[in-house]
Amino acid sequence: MAIERWISVASLGLYIMFVAQMISISVYLAHPSQDIDPSSEIKEFISIGIAPAIILSGTAYMLGRRYGSRFIGSVIITGGIITIIGMYYVTILIKQIQDIYLVPELTIGPFVFIATSIPVIIIGSLLFRLKPKPKRDYFFDR
Repeated sequence: MAIERWISVASLGLYIMFVAQMISISVYLAHPSQDIDPSSEIKEFISIGIAPAIILSGTAYMLGRRYGSRFIGSVIITGGIITIIGMYYVTILIKQIQDIYLVPELTIGPFVFIATSIPVIIIGSLLFRLKPKPKRDYFFDR
């Protein structure tokens, strides 16, 4: 596989990891066994998971836009859909969390990530519309 395919697969893994982290912290906060600061945990999850995932998705798009790739586009779209579904599930879980653990990162965050997933899906779908350009051997085309 080319490097842009590996980058898109890595971004998909980071999307899945972020959603799993957000679901796990939400489930834990419903019935915590120890007192924690959810704000710092969620900021850590954002910096480890979703921010690099969006950057890698953009990088895969930039590398694959020259020739268009259905595989890369479908992986990017899948990452956006997984994020939307996961964040919707987190909003359902928020109703079970005690009021002292409801921080802005947890109440507003899922809606922000749903909103950022929509452009990711649109960018992934742009790779389906691009027509592949033929690869030329510039050395012999003189």
